[in-house]
Amino acid sequence: MRYYDWFGDGSLVVGAIGLACCVVETDAATAGRPEVASPPDGARVLLAVAGTVTDAVAPAVARIVAAHPGASIVSFGACASAGGPYWDSPVVTKGVDQLVPVDHYLPGCPPSPEALAALIEAHYSTAGRTDG
Repeated sequence: MRYYDWFGDGSLVVGAIGLACCVVETDAATAGRPEVASPPDGARVLLAVAGTVTDAVAPAVARIVAAHPGASIVSFGACASAGGPYWDSPVVTKGVDQLVPVDHYLPGCPPSPEALAALIEAHYSTAGRTDG
């Protein structure tokens, strides 16, 4: 997984758990942001689950999230949020929130890169932060 220093100051690192086509939008949202090898000490971490969560990959998604204690989770798109057009498939998890707690949902098929940027600016920028 790749991590991006969203504000360029080490305060927020964004990583996309790219499972399907929505990862194109998360890649577009992070384009031009500094890539980092891993979240620096003290950084807030936001993980965007982008795409269809199948029962086969669900344990891997849960492990990735567990490896980032305290991370904020964004369910990016209809597939990650509720299975999308594949909701009736017996092998599709009916939303990442069946596995891990989700902090934010971005609806759409796909949501725009600007939607992710707006969510981050609203909830994680210095002006939007409540932790100081």
